Amino acid sequence: MTNSLELEVPLKVARHLIERVGFAYFNARRKIAPGGVERSESDEKLEGVGEEVDISYLKSLDPKEWKDQDHYSVLGLGKLRFEASDDDIRRAYRRMVLQHHPDKRKAKGEVVINDEDYFTCITKAYEILGTSKARRSFDSVDPEFDDSLPTQTDIDNDYFKVFNKMFKLNGRWSERPQVPVFGEVDAKREEVERFYNFWYDFKSWREFSYLDEEDKEKGQDRDERRWIEKENKTARIKRKKEEMSRIRDLVNLAYNNDKRIQRFKQEEKDRKAAAKRAKMDAVQAQKAEQEKAVREAALAKERADKAEQKRIELIRIEREQQKKVLKKERKTLRDKVKDCKYYAKNDKDQLKHMEGTEKICETFNLAELQALNKAMESKGRESFVAALQTADQKIAAELEEINQTQQKKLATAAAPKAAVKEVKKGELWSNENVQLLIKAVNLFPAGTAQRWDVIATFINQHSGSGGAQVLARDVLNKAKALQNSDHSKSSLKTQANDAAFASFEKSKKEVQVSNDITIGEEAPSQESKENVKQNGGAHPNQVNNQKPKQNGTATPAAAEAGAGAPAAAPLTNGTGGGAAASKTWTKEEQALLEQAIKSYPTTTPDRWDCIAACIPNRSKKDCLRRVKELVELVNSKKEAQAATK
Repeated sequence: MTNSLELEVPLKVARHLIERVGFAYFNARRKIAPGGVERSESDEKLEGVGEEVDISYLKSLDPKEWKDQDHYSVLGLGKLRFEASDDDIRRAYRRMVLQHHPDKRKAKGEVVINDEDYFTCITKAYEILGTSKARRSFDSVDPEFDDSLPTQTDIDNDYFKVFNKMFKLNGRWSERPQVPVFGEVDAKREEVERFYNFWYDFKSWREFSYLDEEDKEKGQDRDERRWIEKENKTARIKRKKEEMSRIRDLVNLAYNNDKRIQRFKQEEKDRKAAAKRAKMDAVQAQKAEQEKAVREAALAKERADKAEQKRIELIRIEREQQKKVLKKERKTLRDKVKDCKYYAKNDKDQLKHMEGTEKICETFNLAELQALNKAMESKGRESFVAALQTADQKIAAELEEINQTQQKKLATAAAPKAAVKEVKKGELWSNENVQLLIKAVNLFPAGTAQRWDVIATFINQHSGSGGAQVLARDVLNKAKALQNSDHSKSSLKTQANDAAFASFEKSKKEVQVSNDITIGEEAPSQESKENVKQNGGAHPNQVNNQKPKQNGTATPAAAEAGAGAPAAAPLTNGTGGGAAASKTWTKEEQALLEQAIKSYPTTTPDRWDCIAACIPNRSKKDCLRRVKELVELVNSKKEAQAATK
């Protein structure tokens, strides 16, 4: 310490530091630093590396080109450079000021030109290195730093020495502290992976603002300053990308030539190959075990089959032997009975005993036959008769069992099935159900969703009889039968005629003729009026979607329309033109005519023949005459209405 000294007092007191003052202070300074400058640890460092700056170098500096000078060399810190502390920079600057200040040099008689003096370079160097931001900018472009990559020759000569040096130099740019070392050939895999992970994710603080070509503050206005700042920023980004590309190339160069990585890859490859071989060995072992198990199972099955065959063969041999013994015993029985003349007293008993002998042979087993033959040796007829009775009892028991079994089967087959009711076809499709089918076919034309189910539901809901339910299948079959049947030969015409005559007999008392129109009959519907066109044309929109039959065969809906319909008051012709012309039209026939006109459009060949075939007891001529009458009736009504208005 320069400001205090230690004194030892022979008293038992503590040691104290006493600060020097006055002449003692200046004498201590002169002893420690003969040149009059206080020394520090940095001075010791500078003394060892030669901190003195060559005066000729300083005089060669141009103050106007201060950006191109090495500021560390100007202050005498050329050896320490970026390792120099702020205190080292301050002390070096103080030393340079004491030695090269213009006033000091003028006092010695040296001529100093202020504008061109090198002391300006010393001041500028301290301004750059004394400010942390400016110093970082200068350190980023340190002229002593080598940005080049090692050559392949250097790598081949001493790989680890070269890259240890390179990564140590470039580690100074890392934003993160504790940069991992490159290591040697015996480094562990975890250390090598951590090293390359660090450098492949390297973050550098190096920036290149020191190399800006233009100073933003020299701009005359705001726009110029902004333009200068934009140009400088673009140049910095470009240099930053080049720097990161250089670092990545360095890391790739080290990685591709690293013998440790090659060794690790080979070890990983060998490990995977060993695992694959182990897996294949395990699969082969499992396969061999399965094949062994299959072979053992096949051998076991073969042994079992042989044993089974042997057992079956033994059973067959045993049965053959039993058959032979049984055959022998039967022959013995027959011979004994024959020798004794079947123990018969007359011919009738002999025939009966002969049949009984065969029964005994068929019903008795081997043990029973042996016992019988043995008993007949001593008892004879008595044993034979007892055997006959036993055989009859056995046969009776078997017959009884067979009869019972057959009776059970018959009883089971004859038992009525629950919820099954046989319905005759005639009862299912009564006259009422046929009429409902025709009506439903017209109400629900082709294209209706679930058409036949809907029609079946309609018939079941509107059927007056509480009989069996009609199914969609029954409806479809009946519709096809009606469509494909020959209505000229059908009994429907007879039924329609009977129904029409009954209706006529019932309502003829209510018929009154006036102006060729039957009183009590409803006027033709608007639909009928529209249907009556030239040439007896039908309504343009067909109600029945089923394709009509030709050659005098009508559709099922039209063919069935006259069966069972309620009667209405008939219309009189009024023309008096013959028997056919004077025959009145019933309501049922009128309905059949309208339906037939709708079913057969004007484009149908032999249209009126088809229409006449749909109406029982009506010819083509009758149909045409009736249509003309309706046309005249409609026209007369229109004229009457027009006259009234």
